[in-house]
Amino acid sequence: MPLPRLIVALLLFGQCAATAAGTPPTLADIPYGPAPEQLFDLYAPPQSKTAPLILMVHGGAWRLGDKEMGRVVDNKVARWVPRGIAFASINYRMQPKAPPLEQARDVAKALAAIQQDAEKLGIDRNNIVLMGHSAGAHLIALLAARPDLQDEAGVRPWRGTVLLDSGALDVPAVMEGRHPRLYDRAFGSAPADWLAASPHQQLHQATAPLLTVCSSRRANACPQAEAFVAKARGLGTSAELLRMDKTHAEINAQLGEDTGYTTEVERHLGNWSAAFGKRLR
Repeated sequence: MPLPRLIVALLLFGQCAATAAGTPPTLADIPYGPAPEQLFDLYAPPQSKTAPLILMVHGGAWRLGDKEMGRVVDNKVARWVPRGIAFASINYRMQPKAPPLEQARDVAKALAAIQQDAEKLGIDRNNIVLMGHSAGAHLIALLAARPDLQDEAGVRPWRGTVLLDSGALDVPAVMEGRHPRLYDRAFGSAPADWLAASPHQQLHQATAPLLTVCSSRRANACPQAEAFVAKARGLGTSAELLRMDKTHAEINAQLGEDTGYTTEVERHLGNWSAAFGKRLR
């Protein structure tokens, strides 16, 4: 990708190349698979043996990004780890090495590995929430919508899913309309591939509770989010839409700051899990 396009993609997806400036991870670069990219960092509360966990999946147009980026980690770790909530941030294989469906498999493998090793990590395997921004939000939505990916990896049920401003919940609708070229690189030209990687089309059953945050400043984010929430509700999922007057980048970076936005997200976490609720009072 030529440098100007790279800069545009970084700005569009609100990513930051700088690593986290805050607390270093308790455990860094823990492998969950054989590929060198299949790693996660764990930020754990001191002396905690059964902490609830937020598992974070970064964005970056399915081609860029890193688990250590400040906008992914800093405010969230600073907010939640002192309250007794562990935070894990994962890397996954990037395009062109792995298309989105394979990236969702990576997320499933990471979740399964953390659940399997929860006792060693000091994590409560029964109180894990998935969170992702941008491309990462697409990946966790796809995992939630596809039980086959969960079963393949040996994933146990999780408490809830927080989608931070995905622009690709309905992939066919994106691809059939006017769209940035980054979506062509991500999803290709075959409608069958669009369907396979589209959370909206793959959603056929109730899932764990769902909170979908969308930027009201982006043309395509909230309509897709609203339709996804409506379909999830129709299938029996407890699903909510949170519209925010924030940029795509701010929805990621400002989560964890002591604002009404963070409090609203925390309200859902507490409703989903008593283990989260008692730490967020």
